[in-house]
Amino acid sequence: MAVNTNDLMSTIVSLAKRRGFIFQSSEIYGGLNSCWDYGPLGVELKRNVKDAWWRAMVTNRRDVVGLDASILMHPKVWEASGHLTGFSDPMVDCKKCKERFRADHLENLDKCPKPKCGGELTEVRKFNLMFKTFMGPVEDSSATVYMRPETAQGIFVNFLNVQQSSRLKPPFGIAQIGKSFRNEITPGNFTYRTREFEQMEMEFFVPPTEDEKWYGYWRDARLQWYKDYGIKPDHLRLRDHEKDELAHYAKACVDVEYLFPFGWSELEGIANRTDYDLKQHEQFSGKGMAYFDDESKSHYHPFVVEPAAGADRATLAFLVDAYHVEGEGKDERVVLRFHPALAPVKVAVLPLVKKDGMPEMGEKIYRDLLDNSIKSFYDHTASIGRRYARQDEAGTPFCVTIDTQSLEDQTVTVRERDSREQYRVASSELVGLIQKKMRESMK
Repeated sequence: MAVNTNDLMSTIVSLAKRRGFIFQSSEIYGGLNSCWDYGPLGVELKRNVKDAWWRAMVTNRRDVVGLDASILMHPKVWEASGHLTGFSDPMVDCKKCKERFRADHLENLDKCPKPKCGGELTEVRKFNLMFKTFMGPVEDSSATVYMRPETAQGIFVNFLNVQQSSRLKPPFGIAQIGKSFRNEITPGNFTYRTREFEQMEMEFFVPPTEDEKWYGYWRDARLQWYKDYGIKPDHLRLRDHEKDELAHYAKACVDVEYLFPFGWSELEGIANRTDYDLKQHEQFSGKGMAYFDDESKSHYHPFVVEPAAGADRATLAFLVDAYHVEGEGKDERVVLRFHPALAPVKVAVLPLVKKDGMPEMGEKIYRDLLDNSIKSFYDHTASIGRRYARQDEAGTPFCVTIDTQSLEDQTVTVRERDSREQYRVASSELVGLIQKKMRESMK
C-alpha cells in the first residue's frame, strides 16, 4: 500500500540520505541552506529523468533541436527580458528575529508569523532574485554580469543562429537542459525550491495563427509524459493561470501540478509567450529577429509556446511517487517503484554465498551487463533477504541470484522488484532478457 502520512516528506529526506540519493550540501560545515548534492543513486535518477525528457522532446522528434547556451550572458539580455526591473518578490524582515519572509505569502503584515517571535515587520520592499557577480579583474558596475535565472533567454537570442544553421521553419522547437540560479527569499521543501536548480525547457516557435493549437498540443503531451513514466494519474492535475497571475508577456499559461506531501505544487509550466521575447531582443540589440517565410515572401515574429520543467522538481516527484511500504511486521518492506527507465540501477547481481565459484560467475555476469550499458550493482554481503531489501529500497527493478544450481546448469534466478516473482533463465540469455524487459516498459 502507498504511504500517505503527515511525515512522509521527512521519511523521504531520511531515505534519500541513507540510500545515497541526495545529501545536504557542505554538510560537514553545517550545510548551506537550500543547496543539495546528488549522491550515487540520485545522480543516476536525475540523469535518467533528464535523458527521458530529452528523448521525448528532442531525440524522438524531427521538429526540435538542442542547444547548450552559456550561463553568463550579456547584461543587456536581462534588461531586454525584463528581469533587471521586474524579476523580484515582495520582501519583509522581522526586526526582532531578523528572519526574512515573502510578503505575498503572509496573511498579516503587522507581526512576524513565527509563533514564538511576533516581532514587528519592516515595510514591504522589492527584492531582485538574480545573483550578481563580476566578470574580469575589476569589481565595478561596468563588469557586472548575472547568473542566469532561466535558460529560455539563451534560446531566444540564438533563435536565428539555430534556425538558419538547422534549416528549420516554424513550427519548430529549441530545447535546453541547464542550471539556473534564483536568490529565493524563502526556499524550502527539500529540493522543490532551491537557489541553484536545473531546468528542462523548450521554446516552440510557431506561426502566429497556430499558437492556440500548439499550446493545447504541448499541454496534453507534457501531462502525459509524467504518466508514461509512472506518476499516478490522480497525483497530477492541470491548473490554468487566472488573468491576474499571468506574466505580462503571456497570452495563456497552465501548470502541471503534482500532489506532493506538502500539497499541490507546480511541476511544469506550459506558456504561450506570444512574440514578446523576440521583439524585445530585436528592440534592445538592434538586430532583426524576424523569420523570413519563403512561401509568402514576408517576415514575421513567431509566437512561442514554452514547456518549462524543473529537473529537480521532476526527480523529487518521481522519488516521492515511487515510495511504497508494503506488508506488516516482519513482512514489511520499503520499495521504490521507479519506472525501469528511471531506476538508478537496473540489475543487482547477487551471489548466494562468497565461495564455490559463485562470486566468479557473478562477476562475469556483472561485467556482461555493464559491457551492454545496463547499469548494474554487484553485492555479495549479508543474507540474500537483506540484499533484496536493500535493492527494493534503492528501486532496482531486477535482482539476479547465482546459486548452486547456477554452477551446474548455467542458469540464474531473476527476481522482479514489483511482483517479487522469481524464475530461472540461462545466464547467456540474461542480457537479452533485461533489454527486452526495458523495451517493453516503454510501450
